[in-house]
Amino acid sequence: MRMSNSSRAPLPSAVALVLDKLGSDIKSARLRRRIRATTVADRARISRTTLHKIERGDAGVSIGKYTSVLHVLGFHAGVGDLADRSLDYVGLDMLEESLPKRVRVPRNTE
Repeated sequence: MRMSNSSRAPLPSAVALVLDKLGSDIKSARLRRRIRATTVADRARISRTTLHKIERGDAGVSIGKYTSVLHVLGFHAGVGDLADRSLDYVGLDMLEESLPKRVRVPRNTE
């Protein structure tokens, strides 16, 4: 496990890797667009320091601020689908496994 960038709570290494990649991808997208950090920060309504934390994958920055930056860069559309139940293949498989094997129809008692 790796320590998060802004707190003492350890992060699972898989989570740290995902945040590092996200931060790096955000920075790359900003640079490809040739947008200054101050411009992105202003449009996302965050400080430049917070933007730099995001670009480093800091786990202490709120998901709302990450999403604001993604919005400024045009990547926010998929964020709402990250945990969409129609894409929850593990959950759907578990639900299907718990379905009854057969359905019993009650007899009429007339």
